[in-house]
Amino acid sequence: MADKQFYKNLRPFKGTLIELLGDDTYFVDVPKSWHVVVVDILNSTSAVNAGNHHQVNLTATGAIISVLNAIRKVKRSNEIPYFFGGDGATFIVPSSLLNKIIHVLENYRIHIKRKIELVLRVGEIPVSNLIESEVQLKIAKHRLTDKLSIPIVLGDGLKVAESIIKSSFKEEETTAFDETLLNLEGMECRWDQILPDQQQTKVVCLLLDASLEKDQRNVYKKVLAQMDEEFGKFENRQPIKSNNLKLDPNPTKVWEEMKIRLTSTSWMYFFKSWLKSNFGRIYLNLTSSGKQYLSQIEQLSHTFMLDGMINTVFTAEQKSIDRFIAFLDEMERDKKLIYGIHVTHASVMSCYVLDRRTTHSHFVDGTEGGYTSAAKMFKIKKKGLSN
Repeated sequence: MADKQFYKNLRPFKGTLIELLGDDTYFVDVPKSWHVVVVDILNSTSAVNAGNHHQVNLTATGAIISVLNAIRKVKRSNEIPYFFGGDGATFIVPSSLLNKIIHVLENYRIHIKRKIELVLRVGEIPVSNLIESEVQLKIAKHRLTDKLSIPIVLGDGLKVAESIIKSSFKEEETTAFDETLLNLEGMECRWDQILPDQQQTKVVCLLLDASLEKDQRNVYKKVLAQMDEEFGKFENRQPIKSNNLKLDPNPTKVWEEMKIRLTSTSWMYFFKSWLKSNFGRIYLNLTSSGKQYLSQIEQLSHTFMLDGMINTVFTAEQKSIDRFIAFLDEMERDKKLIYGIHVTHASVMSCYVLDRRTTHSHFVDGTEGGYTSAAKMFKIKKKGLSN
């Protein structure tokens, strides 16, 4: 039981992320009996280029929701670390939950192929195998906001796991879909594009990897300190502000959500969801519970991840972005890091809402490809270094 509750029992660090990276005592080895599970959309860049970014984003969110709903129904409460990547997700799970999670994700993979013709790569690798490969996988829990604690990972373990799983994936034709196993309860994606507070401000999606595993801590501290200097503290550069959130009444968005969430078309679901999108602003703006929900969204939005790499979405003015890119270019020339960046006009958000008062999470990306576009730049640089 202690092993199964390993992550749940970690005490969250309540200081700044820079302070956490300077304190070894909060980072512990992930148990060797645990497993890394990766879900990734094959050829996601092509899907984004074809105008299907919304489908890509919602599919990645659905993978997380599928897993969280599956473990929520297990008798004992469980908590596992996971990471949203725009076109996929990564989980670190105990062996006792592995088979259940893989079964759920394989079923979800079949559902997505049937409904929107995207191919999901699903795979797992034991943490013990990664340790034998002499890569690290250390984890801490960080209190990012008053209401959200996130996993912070140091080491190349997750990157190596993702590379192995992607390269070894072979799509298998199967029709063994279990409708009763699909559970996307709580999936919502009804927000309009979220514009920054100021007209001249942009939304930035950044992927950044330290060149050497042993240098991660120092490199990331230096990058985060530069971000604080250029863009202000974390809460100030957040792209999700309650006053900028507007529901999107476009029926196309409701239709896309329904296609992924349900196994078949339900006009009743479509009509109810469309009504909620059109009249929800009354609830959000004129009721105390609606206003509370809006304020909590700011606190429960996933806009920063450190899974061995920095993945973050934030807002900034162009002149500050230019100075920051110059800083990154210098560190890249010194072979300290590799980065990919995508600057756009707005952010997008997909949601997992079980209870608007207490239980909801929000996954943030940038428009025009967001993380996927930043990853394209990152991969080109990475490939150039390996040639």
